[in-house]
Amino acid sequence: MDVPVPGAGVTNPAAPPKARIVVIGTGGTIAGRGASPVNTSAYDCSVLSVDQILGDLPTAASVADISAEQLFQCGSENFGNGQLLQLGKRISSLLKRDDVDGVVVTHGTDTIDETAYFLHLTLKSTKPVVVVGAMRPPSALSSDGPLNLYNAIVVAASQLAHGKGTLVVANDEIHTARDVVKTNTFKQEAFSSPYGPLGYIVEGKPVFYRLPARRHTVQSEWSIDEIDALPEVGILYAHGGMNDAMVHAMLDSGVKALIYAATGNGNVATSVVASLVNARLRGIHVVRGSRTGSGVVIRNAAQPDDRYDWLVTDDQVPHKARILMMLALTGAHCTRKLQNAFLTY
Repeated sequence: MDVPVPGAGVTNPAAPPKARIVVIGTGGTIAGRGASPVNTSAYDCSVLSVDQILGDLPTAASVADISAEQLFQCGSENFGNGQLLQLGKRISSLLKRDDVDGVVVTHGTDTIDETAYFLHLTLKSTKPVVVVGAMRPPSALSSDGPLNLYNAIVVAASQLAHGKGTLVVANDEIHTARDVVKTNTFKQEAFSSPYGPLGYIVEGKPVFYRLPARRHTVQSEWSIDEIDALPEVGILYAHGGMNDAMVHAMLDSGVKALIYAATGNGNVATSVVASLVNARLRGIHVVRGSRTGSGVVIRNAAQPDDRYDWLVTDDQVPHKARILMMLALTGAHCTRKLQNAFLTY
């Protein structure tokens, strides 16, 4: 009598195919190099190619099938509207391909939160897009770049990241592009969100604990495929002893809107109120924000926004309010619709 052998005749199911991830290099500290291992803040930025960075991270190949391309090679302080548009359009074209499951962008940390928010609002896809940088170059002791990049690829390759918009991965944390802000000049824990991260990377696996609450990507009213130019929006930072000469200089620069990074809850010094009222009469939108870094600027509190036809940023920080305002001005120009954008995104 034949005795059945456990497992005989049973074929192990094939392992699921690895996600196909495109890594786009744009430069930054993650592509930097210092003269010595202790140069964690003084180093040459944007000298390594994305292929070189990935070449030092062979373990990433076990997570995804990776291809790479170099789009820019510059520090993100040099990112302008042209770079935002070019990067967004390139990612959009990649996400439409059946052989691409997600995109990772290596980026300088200086404006990583601005670029990520722009992508968050303009990419019309549920596929993961993860923007990642580093606070220390690969040449430094305890560089955060390799692990940050590995974690970004892990997140982009995960089904859990689908539909959550553009994400920023740093220091084992997963942040939504809407909320994340750089808050330190040199420490590795330089990124935070006022409501906390969406999740963490734990032992090489993404774990999510909350979802983005505001509209983004496929729910957004803007598409990168339909935007070829962005209006100029300026930011004016309030301080004690403010005078209106600074306001006039900004208004005469050709901006279509001005984000006023005011003190406290959007408080505007008496010395500049008349100039800002005049700005609106000239057709330039005025948006009251706060330089504090968190909290809500309340409409018609501190200033009569309805009477002046001004806007408020809600809870958005000034430099990201600029991104949102540029996009909003590509369509609506009436105050009601523009204000609604700040309450929706």
